[in-house]
Amino acid sequence: MSPPRTAGRSPASPPLGQGAGLLAADEPPPFEQVNASGRCSTLLVCDHACNRIPRSLANLGLQAEQRARHIAWDAGAAEVARGLGARLDATLVLGNWSRLVIDLNRSPASPESIPEISDNLRIPGNQGLTAADRARRLSALFEPYHGAIAALLQARAALPIQLIGIHSFTPRLGGQLRPWHIGIACGADRRLADPLIRALRCHRDLQVGDNRPYDIDHEIDYTLPTHARNRGIPHVMIEIRQDQLLSAADIDAWVVRLADAIRCASAVNTGFLPRSHGK
Repeated sequence: MSPPRTAGRSPASPPLGQGAGLLAADEPPPFEQVNASGRCSTLLVCDHACNRIPRSLANLGLQAEQRARHIAWDAGAAEVARGLGARLDATLVLGNWSRLVIDLNRSPASPESIPEISDNLRIPGNQGLTAADRARRLSALFEPYHGAIAALLQARAALPIQLIGIHSFTPRLGGQLRPWHIGIACGADRRLADPLIRALRCHRDLQVGDNRPYDIDHEIDYTLPTHARNRGIPHVMIEIRQDQLLSAADIDAWVVRLADAIRCASAVNTGFLPRSHGK
């Protein structure tokens, strides 16, 4: 049986996102929460799970092939995150809308929050936005997503907890090939990263990046610095190269590999043992 899902809505209030006029009544809510009662000490988040754009924004003026690019989402990340949530019995929060509408992993004050240009592509629907336009996206999508993560962490404040973000990255950026099959980003807090990297490097065929291809930049990234670093919670951002996630079999293999590595890494962190090992 699949873990129960909640759609980021309260029966006592209007659907999230609609109050700001961004989302239609028949469109998905800002985020999806899966397995809210999961017993694992890991909370999973997936900021860039989807490339969906609200109808009110007319696809931001982009063609379908442009919306399928890495600039719009982290392809394959949602499937990995769902698989990990099920295998570990972990709670998962996923963003339901494209990072081009508003990037859930950027400060609202950042120019990258609502990018006018991404990887040399001009985003027509993000040009010349007013403060009201930006505030509408913030209140409709960004604030509900981060409010859900904060509420989950607050509810578990007395329990062991670690926060893991699931992302994917394009094999080539700016003409440069990226050789890592997977990267673990952690910034300066290595409590979870070091044992996780060691566990992954037991697979001799894997090239594992240590803060490569990305580090956690506390001036740029938002989710883990805000929710984990500021609370003193062990955390990592897992980045998988997108050509490793092209089939269901590829994704399943990564789910198994990562679930085992997360269990090993969690066991090393005294005081952060999983409350349940899941399946």
